[in-house]
Amino acid sequence: MTSISIPTRHLGGLAVSAQGLGCMGMSHGYGASDDAQSIATINRALDLGVTLLDTSDFYGAGHNEELIGRAVAGRRDEVVLATKFGFANRLGEPTAIRGDAAYVRAACDASLRRLGVDHIDLYYQHRVDPQVPIEETVGAMAELVAAGKVRHLGLSEAGAATVRRAHAVHPIAALQSEWSLWTRDLENEIAPVCRELGIGLVPFSPLGRGFLTGRYTSVEGLPESDLRRSQPRFADGNLEQNLAIVEKLDEIAAEKGVSAGQLALAWVQHRGDDVVPIPGTRRQKYLEENLGALALELTAEELTAIDAAAPAGRIAGTRYDEASIAFVEA
Repeated sequence: MTSISIPTRHLGGLAVSAQGLGCMGMSHGYGASDDAQSIATINRALDLGVTLLDTSDFYGAGHNEELIGRAVAGRRDEVVLATKFGFANRLGEPTAIRGDAAYVRAACDASLRRLGVDHIDLYYQHRVDPQVPIEETVGAMAELVAAGKVRHLGLSEAGAATVRRAHAVHPIAALQSEWSLWTRDLENEIAPVCRELGIGLVPFSPLGRGFLTGRYTSVEGLPESDLRRSQPRFADGNLEQNLAIVEKLDEIAAEKGVSAGQLALAWVQHRGDDVVPIPGTRRQKYLEENLGALALELTAEELTAIDAAAPAGRIAGTRYDEASIAFVEA
């Protein structure tokens, strides 16, 4: 790719590259992957100036953290490592959320072992535990900061009231939530609260799980284990309606000589200087295409046209199935 300069943005007091790399798909959610290919992509990202790598102990049941640990061995000082905790089994029940203090401490130690590092730069609660006060969870996370095991704290898919309560216990550097042209739930209440408190915003799935790139017109070619097969927006009826969005994005992108994916990602980048999206990919080709969006300037008129192509509230289907949406705070 043509060399670009990747600017720095801040998540609270944490300086990171203006675009990070989401690593979930290297171990989880999108079918089989290749560790060697994934490690090469991570190293290519670091070579190009990406500093923020995002993972979770949930992805691949720990495999993703181990993978990243291998990839960054010898390059630790170039990386801002972000990982998450919270998904767990409780007394033999199906997957549930845990945020109790004992679990927070144990999860952090396990992540440190898998990553092969002595500290985590940004430690998120993956989902809020409705059975445990957020004050207990963040209090335990703050103890990890005091112990030197964690540098900065984050939340994921938390509501505005929870963010306020958490921030009162210990400064929260970042909120990681889904944000893209087809998922804009946090814009009315949650993002304003984060900005009031100086909390950075980390959009995951900024390309709508790849849909906004235009590469997917059906789920037929996807592996049976691909999570998109169970997501309502990819279901028959909804998918066809949502494809009209991509067609309009394609038209605007063609006028600028860029891809629909780059246009959609640039739209997210333009949400503010406190926004650091983490598009995920396993391939260097798409990594470089995503980074190209950083150089894309959008005029006010173009932003208006993009908004009109994907109007909030007009997307067909919810972003998760019923079971998964229950873990997301409004």
